[in-house]
Amino acid sequence: MSKIRNLAIIAHVDHGKTTLVDTLFRQSGVFRDNQRIAERAMDSNDLEKERGITILAKCTSIEWKDQRLNIVDTPGHADFGGEVERILSMVDGVLVLVDASEGPMPQTKFVTAKALRQGLKPIVVINKADKPDARLYEVHEEVFDLFAALDATDEQLDFPTLYASAKEGWAIEGLEDEKKDLSPLFDTILRHVPVAEGHPEAPFAMLVTTLESDPYLGRILTGRIQSGTARVNMSVKALDREGQVLEQTRLTKLLAFRGLERLPIQEAVAGDIIAVAGFEKATVSDTICVPEVMEPLKALPIDPPTLAMTFCVNDSPFAGKEGKKVTSRMIRDRLLTEAESNVSIKVTETQNTDAFEVAGRGELQLGVLIETMRREGFELAIGRPRVLFKTDEETGQTLEPMEEVQIDVDDEYAGIVVEKMGLRKGEMIDMRPSGGGKTRIVFIAPSRGLIGYQGEFLTDTRGTGIMSRLFHSYGAFKGPIGGRRNGVLISNATGQAVAYALWNLEDRGVMFIVPGTAIYEGMIIGEHTRDNDLEVNPLKAKQLTNFRTTSKDEAVRLTPPRLMTLEQAIAYIEDDELVEVTPKSLRIRKALLDPNARKRADREKV
Repeated sequence: MSKIRNLAIIAHVDHGKTTLVDTLFRQSGVFRDNQRIAERAMDSNDLEKERGITILAKCTSIEWKDQRLNIVDTPGHADFGGEVERILSMVDGVLVLVDASEGPMPQTKFVTAKALRQGLKPIVVINKADKPDARLYEVHEEVFDLFAALDATDEQLDFPTLYASAKEGWAIEGLEDEKKDLSPLFDTILRHVPVAEGHPEAPFAMLVTTLESDPYLGRILTGRIQSGTARVNMSVKALDREGQVLEQTRLTKLLAFRGLERLPIQEAVAGDIIAVAGFEKATVSDTICVPEVMEPLKALPIDPPTLAMTFCVNDSPFAGKEGKKVTSRMIRDRLLTEAESNVSIKVTETQNTDAFEVAGRGELQLGVLIETMRREGFELAIGRPRVLFKTDEETGQTLEPMEEVQIDVDDEYAGIVVEKMGLRKGEMIDMRPSGGGKTRIVFIAPSRGLIGYQGEFLTDTRGTGIMSRLFHSYGAFKGPIGGRRNGVLISNATGQAVAYALWNLEDRGVMFIVPGTAIYEGMIIGEHTRDNDLEVNPLKAKQLTNFRTTSKDEAVRLTPPRLMTLEQAIAYIEDDELVEVTPKSLRIRKALLDPNARKRADREKV
């Protein structure tokens, strides 16, 4: 390839970013016409496919007119921002993808702000232009206003705009142009994204931006070559951010991105994005270079984690029945491996040898980690999420993380949303009609108050509301925020839940289990209608006599239980409760299973 262009695609969740990459593949000839490929080919991870979101940044490469376009698909969620910041240091241009009806959303703003700060020039693609509710001119104006609000330079504000439908496979520069294919987009990229520069004659150096492990090659480090040429088997060393030598080794394997595959190559030049193998200690933000280089390449600081959860060994009566990985050593090793490749996660050991504190960017990021571990065969108990406070060095004041929350709801639900956000100490900074009978409301709210609000929000808005959250800053502590108002129903026995017993308990509250569920003493089986916890017996069967037979049990009609997802369960629990996570089950339980131990703990609190 004579020239290399490196660009990242930025978009809010579900604005069509991964679909656009699929179409670029097809039209550039990466896939044969008769080749069957999965939809959203870039979302290769099982969780990404299920949730329809991008979690891990991925690199791919497309050839167009004898030039190589290295394209990085970035996550849209602020929870995965640690990926985004590093990725942007590898590229020379960004393609900002915006939904033609929704316009720029908070996650667009989050990543775009970081791209503009690095001096990258944007190309704007207004996607889904074929939708009946598309607002092409208004969205173009909104994008311009957003860039201006983010302190874009005059050069960055003079951005090219294309209107496209990734699904239908066309892009146009003017609204009257023929809707044929994506050639206008390819040509715009070649015009506006500068050719990747480096110093081919200088000594070899590259900055590591992502790390993953491969069962055959070991640790694989991906990054952009800043200077020189990399060759297989050349002697190199790894420097940390301070310039200390971590290890010296040889480049056993050089891999380049070609379409969706990583293919081995013999050499790569400055400006290209490559993956290398052969290192045991080097990690993200380290510099890989030839022995004569003494100074490490500058690495970006990463935004701090704002939320922490306790991961501990599962000590319930059912421990070890469904998962194979149950010991604290296995859990510790897995968490440290995760922290190594994901720099926005921090793992610290607690005084209790069986528990670890894991800090990250948000509930979604930590929820994805727990779900991944669960699928790998781990059993864990997870504590209630809590925010990480800071102390102002000058005033000694306690500071807590604040988030910018943008909510789009039907007009009739705006009142209840404003009321609920007020209870959670949210401060409204903007409210305006967004067309089509909808209202857009923006709040600055403490992260603390938003834990567990998503489910309640969807109930309040009948599933029609859209809530987007973004870390804003650390602000003054807002005072106490009310938690869950209802107590819980706690099982006082171990066995299998009986339909007759659950039917008798229905007037006490909402159930979380179905008949036949295996339960144990101290496990939470439902939510009480009042504000106190209540111990109940879900095993109590009907007393049989000549007149009372079991056939009547078949007539028991139970109200459908409330079955929670992992994120809902984690958001639901209080400080004295845990979520037990195994490969097959999710259970909510009291941290202290013995009722006498719970009473003693309550007395000590008073």
